[in-house]
Amino acid sequence: MEQTPQPIVKAEPEPEFAAFVAIDWADQKHYWSLQVVGQKGLQRGTLDNTPEAVEVWTMELHARFGGRPLAVALEQRRGALAVMLSKYAHLHLYPVHPTTLAKFREAWYPSRSKSDPSDADLLLEILTAHRSRLRRLDPDTVEMRLLQNLVENRRKLVDERTALSNRLTDVLKLYFPQILGWFTEVASVVVGDLLQQWPTLQDLQWVKPAKLEKFLRDHHCADIPERLTQIRQALPATHDRALLDSAPYQVVAWVGQMAVLRESIRQLEKRIAELAAQQPDWHIFQSLPGAGAALAPRLMVALGTQRDRYRSASELQSFSGIAPVKEASGNTQWVHFRWAAPKFLRQSFHEWAACSIAQSEWAAAYYQQQKARGKSHHVAVRALAFKWMRILYRCWKDRQPYREEMYLASLAKRGSTLVAALAQASQMN
Repeated sequence: MEQTPQPIVKAEPEPEFAAFVAIDWADQKHYWSLQVVGQKGLQRGTLDNTPEAVEVWTMELHARFGGRPLAVALEQRRGALAVMLSKYAHLHLYPVHPTTLAKFREAWYPSRSKSDPSDADLLLEILTAHRSRLRRLDPDTVEMRLLQNLVENRRKLVDERTALSNRLTDVLKLYFPQILGWFTEVASVVVGDLLQQWPTLQDLQWVKPAKLEKFLRDHHCADIPERLTQIRQALPATHDRALLDSAPYQVVAWVGQMAVLRESIRQLEKRIAELAAQQPDWHIFQSLPGAGAALAPRLMVALGTQRDRYRSASELQSFSGIAPVKEASGNTQWVHFRWAAPKFLRQSFHEWAACSIAQSEWAAAYYQQQKARGKSHHVAVRALAFKWMRILYRCWKDRQPYREEMYLASLAKRGSTLVAALAQASQMN
């Protein structure tokens, strides 16, 4: 079994609650259960999923308990209901992972019977009996939460652009594959502008050479004479009019969408850079090898500004999913990938570790050391991320930027095996 986790340390001391509330949310109507501290029995009710209904219900509780703190359990962490409830200071939110509730329900109801009122009761039981295992929602500063939304939105738009790029590539392979050879990036401005004007090879070959040469020059293309020759000599991949007359509609639509995404990503990156540079801890994350303009802000929001949010580097490693899970039964034990973890958070550390290999001497040596032991690329990168997180945690706690020379000196002082690997790499270079 997985090792028993330690109780979550709250960013602030827990207040004395007047009552405990659990809400099983739904798209139209929520079911809630309430238990007053010091009283037996539960109170139940429903709540419409509208800001107005939530406002009335919350103010009624505020008046009933004189504004005293209330603990609220819900399955959402960042959903619509969590957002609506987070603006009320007297409500302290305790998100419960859906899997936790599902397993708890299965333990008490092996038949797997389910209803919204009973789920609200189960949430309330988790809140009252196992609150030490829950992480209370203690929002970071407005600026840090804004930055978190911006970097996550940027990643979503980049993923959408990648998906469109893959679709475009698949269609071009059918009727206009030469484009993929003439240009290295199908999502680039030059490819998009070219396909908007001339979506087929026949359209492109009908263009006057002088006009096409000007187009390539305006887009700062290299080897223009060679490209013009390749375009002139290219042969159609197909003569099927059904394909040639239909595919351009998709292509033009997709390159138009990519142009919009490209501009939105550019604006997001500009805003992210401005906001990140204003944060007091920016000098720490800006100093990280391989982080760069995209990953440094993501790493900063991963840790946030609350220095007591994580009591140790190992807690951060486990929460992010970088630390593996150890299971044991009898005389058998095994270690495997941690499945339950915030995906975006894990991606941030994993991608940073991969980028650091080219920027940090010891990171490159450690990666090669893992590969020599038979580890796959992603396993080796995850092991490197595990080490980086300990370093980053210390820098974050001490409010000091990372310095490669200091860490290399520390490795030499401890007699790390990486020192020999670094010396050998230096001799080879």
